[in-house]
Amino acid sequence: MNGPLRSAEDYELYLYALADHYPSIRHSTLTLVRRGAALARVSGELFFDHGIRLIVRERLTYDRLPVIIDWYGYEVWRHEEKLYWYDPQPHPNDSVLLATHPHHKHLPPNIKNNRIPAPEMSFTRPNLAFLIHEIEEFIGSI
Repeated sequence: MNGPLRSAEDYELYLYALADHYPSIRHSTLTLVRRGAALARVSGELFFDHGIRLIVRERLTYDRLPVIIDWYGYEVWRHEEKLYWYDPQPHPNDSVLLATHPHHKHLPPNIKNNRIPAPEMSFTRPNLAFLIHEIEEFIGSI
């Protein structure tokens, strides 16, 4: 296989096997739902130790292969506190973000407006492996 974004079926299998590949995942509610012949949505949460959870929202297009993640939102929470999030909402007037436009990460303080470049995020490869690794490093520091 050439990777999980080769087809919608490959990505679906990748999603449903995440907990098998990452023992740090305690529970997953991720689902991929097809919305017609060329669109699918991924949504749900990955749960980790210490009350950490990753909320995942992705919109996939596959009218041409490979699959493209044409929109995403990833939020990391610890219990009821939002720690940070990633999104591709364009901010063309923020020169700090130009290097990875439109991918960026929101961090405290002032989490809504404190944004940094996110070179790890992509529309053409899965983002979840990086996000899980980032969470595993955070858990290891607790």
